[in-house]
Amino acid sequence: PGEKDKDAAAALAEAERKRAQKPALELRYLLEESEDGVAKALKREAAKEAAHGADDGLSAEQAEDEAIDADPVTRDVLARWEHTLDRLAEESALGLLTPVYPGLAPGSGPGHLALFGYDPFRYVVGRGALSALGLGADFREGDVALRGNFATLDPEGKVVDRRAGRPPTEENQSVVAKLKEAIPRIEDVEVHFYTESEHRFLVVLRGEGLGDAVTDTDPQKTGLPPLKAKALDEASERTARLVNLLSERIREVLKDEPRMNGALFRGASKKPSFPRMQEVYKLTPAAIASYPMYKGLASLVGMEVLPVEGEGDALEGKLKALKENWGRYDFFYFHVKKTDAMGEDGNFHGKVEKVELFDALLPEILALGPDVLAVTGDHSTHAL
Repeated sequence: PGEKDKDAAAALAEAERKRAQKPALELRYLLEESEDGVAKALKREAAKEAAHGADDGLSAEQAEDEAIDADPVTRDVLARWEHTLDRLAEESALGLLTPVYPGLAPGSGPGHLALFGYDPFRYVVGRGALSALGLGADFREGDVALRGNFATLDPEGKVVDRRAGRPPTEENQSVVAKLKEAIPRIEDVEVHFYTESEHRFLVVLRGEGLGDAVTDTDPQKTGLPPLKAKALDEASERTARLVNLLSERIREVLKDEPRMNGALFRGASKKPSFPRMQEVYKLTPAAIASYPMYKGLASLVGMEVLPVEGEGDALEGKLKALKENWGRYDFFYFHVKKTDAMGEDGNFHGKVEKVELFDALLPEILALGPDVLAVTGDHSTHAL
């Protein structure tokens, strides 16, 4: 063997010796760049993977150099990345995760349900119901809930920004108050508006003869007008028509708003009923999350949603909730959101910063002595 082979063998032997000295604590990490903000180690290998396909004219190696070496800030960030996630990656079982199905890009609902062990093809729920449950909205049997995005539309009615520039939640509340006053009902169906956060809001429709098999109105890209809602079965034809009327009415009411002058709807759904984790796994589960949809997902499978102090992602508040309740539960779902938002905005440096904030909390989480710790995500949101 050459000198490099000898060096590698010696390094492996040393790593095995150190591992044998550590407590027999199994830490499983499924490192995947994800909406939940628990990312692949942001070193050269991660940047290399993110660079694949970034430019059709570049090889993977060239794309890697373009993404890293050309930017001194990125080089500095990656050089500093010697933190807890790095250390744990060296000690743990690693793997890539396909949450739902190969080739299928899942939303947060099915992605999370798969992580919790529920077949997302059998247990189907829309974003509307998840937001309603997470917000604690008045959501009754027979109601149909829809998750909404305030969007910016141009004078021709085409989408300029699907998230209306991520406005402050206070601005969202002001616009929702305007809609509540202007649109209490469509025909004989009650319309209930709720602020969720930033650009997100919730609509609950209450009336007779409403089905939830309705397509989304979000075109998923800019430069196109909002789609028309379509019924997927006869029972949902009235709902689709009402959603289209509501979209038009919202645009009329918000025509003078500089950013939030339109609405995109997703995930029409009625209130579902799923088996509880307590019954399925004989666990006592708790959820620590800030955003309503993830609280809704957790409550749907029987987790107790713990209160979190602070605004936004509130990582310190989440850590406090974890510590204060450590002895009361034997399963914790700890959700981190903001890396997803950074990925959606293509903000690589912002995403690195959010991962670093999570990384800084890990020593305190590990100090609690978990038997098993899985760091994973429900789907990827690449920032490069």
